[in-house]
Amino acid sequence: MMGGNAVLPMDSYRLAQYAVQVPCFICESGNSFDAEVCRHCQAPMALAHQANFQKVPPRLIGTIGAADAGKTVYLGMLADILSQPGQDLQLLARGAFSVSLQQMTISALSNCEFPEKTPNEPERWNWIHCQVNAARKKNPLDLIMPDVSGEALIEEVDHPHTYPVIRAFLSRCSGILMLVDAVRLMEGEKDQDFFAMKILSYLCELAQEAKTGWAHRPISMIFTKADLCETCFEDPREFARKHAPGLWQQCEQRLHKHRFFATGVAGACAQQRGLGGVRQVPLRIEPRGIVAPFRWLIDQVG
Repeated sequence: MMGGNAVLPMDSYRLAQYAVQVPCFICESGNSFDAEVCRHCQAPMALAHQANFQKVPPRLIGTIGAADAGKTVYLGMLADILSQPGQDLQLLARGAFSVSLQQMTISALSNCEFPEKTPNEPERWNWIHCQVNAARKKNPLDLIMPDVSGEALIEEVDHPHTYPVIRAFLSRCSGILMLVDAVRLMEGEKDQDFFAMKILSYLCELAQEAKTGWAHRPISMIFTKADLCETCFEDPREFARKHAPGLWQQCEQRLHKHRFFATGVAGACAQQRGLGGVRQVPLRIEPRGIVAPFRWLIDQVG
């Protein structure tokens, strides 16, 4: 429409853009084309826009565990290792937002700190959308992996539908990296075992299809902080049987594709006392066993 010597866009054209709904990649709810996060589940809409340009939709991989199990550190360190040249398994981030978790983790560890706890609000989670290239595979694999809050996860397990994004995401996942704190198990704390049992029960009830349910999807059981209990590295499966009997029994009876792994990031830690209480400080960074559980999962998914 002409106005004097200026050309003004017609408002009807702008309204037409809002008439076409863009489905969220996680929960498939409709959103406006300029929405930053999904109005229903708060997942980033950038995932949907990127997936629209791909012939094969990305696979979803869950990284879950109790609060303080080490999910953020593990996922950030995994992304950093696989981003380095010379690896037979290479990770290429898609979108600037996919680098945030790696940057935050490595920056914190470089300053002898652990990353801040993942907030409960889904819109504040870090998501990784990446392409994984394996030397022995012809085609790359596109993956989406969020850093899910442990507190939000247990809230959803105890009270289903509290966090729609968690339910929608886990129901569509192709595989899962489940993290369990090995040190707490070694010290006799049962909460880690109970939490893992709850998660497995939730997953099996979430997708019960005979051939495609969670009983037949791959799950890597990862004992974190294992550098502080060497017996876990020696035999992760036996460690699970001895220190997490509930988890071990559920895996044996309900899962057809699972394997136990042990990982560590901080070769040595110290305790620092302050106004906020006692906190762990990483003295040196020595990644150990980080890639193995992810590699096994990729082989199963791919």
